[in-house]
Amino acid sequence: MDTILKNLRVEINSNIYVKDPESSDLGKRIVESSILMIHEMGFETFTFRKLGKAIGSNESSIYRYFENKHKLLLYLTSWYWGWMEYQLVIQTLSLSQPKDKLRKAVQILTKEIVQDLDFDHIDEVLLSKIVVEEYSKSYLTKEVDQENKQGYFSIYQRLVTRLKDLIHTVNPHYKFPASLSSTIIEGALHQHFLKRHFPALTDCNATVSPTHYFMDLIDLIADSHE
Repeated sequence: MDTILKNLRVEINSNIYVKDPESSDLGKRIVESSILMIHEMGFETFTFRKLGKAIGSNESSIYRYFENKHKLLLYLTSWYWGWMEYQLVIQTLSLSQPKDKLRKAVQILTKEIVQDLDFDHIDEVLLSKIVVEEYSKSYLTKEVDQENKQGYFSIYQRLVTRLKDLIHTVNPHYKFPASLSSTIIEGALHQHFLKRHFPALTDCNATVSPTHYFMDLIDLIADSHE
């Protein structure tokens, strides 16, 4: 499984970047260092000038890959959701029971990422932390409708649809599978955020994870059909 994921190639909407960062060593260094820097200093403080200095390259060379840092964030989060989708598909493929598939999918999508699979230029542990802290900034913009029409969020939407279909298979009479699917995926990010920064606002802690909460929720939906 780890070997398969290490060889993962996520196909990201080409409108998000000017030049595919996977096509050169410089592009891969831009991705690698941007993950480290955004995790360390936050998206607001991060700039292409600081990134250029960190990788020993001109700021202008970064603009040959990404139009702005918003597009870079879209690229990073799209890669993350593509990676998560790939895990979901591979790890549920051998399961025959719909409820087992759904439980495995929820586990994958809500767990904390703690294992680095040693990608050459992407630290998925740090990237998962960035998604928790910064993902909403990729779509809480005035341009979100236009960017959605251009397919910038297609990987995320595809992932939500996959989970929705699993929910519907387990309980075809449940009226809100799409709402529940997006709530689980987005809610997992929120619960991880609360656990880190506002522990009084969540039941998740050192021994209770967001996965426990969402597993309990999904079991209620599944059991209501049995």
